[in-house]
Amino acid sequence: MDADFWLERWRDGRTHFHQARVTPLLAKYWPTLEVPAGGKVLVPLCGKSLDMVWLAEQGHQVLGVELSALAVEQFFAENDLQPVARDADQGRYFIAGNIEIFCGDIFALGADVLGNCVGAYDRAALVALPTEMRERYAKHVYGQLSDAYRGLLITLDYEQSQMEGPPFSVRDDEVQAIYAAHSDAILIDRRDILTKEPKFIERGLKQLDTLVFRLQRHIG
Repeated sequence: MDADFWLERWRDGRTHFHQARVTPLLAKYWPTLEVPAGGKVLVPLCGKSLDMVWLAEQGHQVLGVELSALAVEQFFAENDLQPVARDADQGRYFIAGNIEIFCGDIFALGADVLGNCVGAYDRAALVALPTEMRERYAKHVYGQLSDAYRGLLITLDYEQSQMEGPPFSVRDDEVQAIYAAHSDAILIDRRDILTKEPKFIERGLKQLDTLVFRLQRHIG
């Protein structure tokens, strides 16, 4: 799964993964993380998610990361924001108020950027990546965040043989294995959502759960 796959999805308007609302599980569980007000929060593979607006409204500095320039453009336009652009070695940044979006490859970002993030929110990144990329992604991103970081991770659990991803199934045991080298992944919620997702029933799923994890650096 390469960059062209996602760029084509945005060009063709095949973005059913975009939610036209703030994710309820974010609003419910984010306050429990106690990420400092004013702290920078990373939102990987952010698309044009309204969750970034909500996080900014909580007083955070938000750093979204998105490959598609079209998604970035739509985010600012749809939220009546006028961003200022600046170029960097890794790519281009667009900034409006408390929200900054890096338009480029998240693997291009190093500790000089990621290390400033004390929070992370992932609803769309891990489940968008094929198996062989997930551990590399977690190590590169979460392994370079601030040692004091707190994160919220949302994944899906279903029988992968019943449907092709993305979004892919990333079960609890895999999350534990992926993050074990640097972070604790604490499962704080699991709920059956199949009846609320008819499009997944149409694709053949018989079971679909949402998993919510609290992430933090290993202590000691």
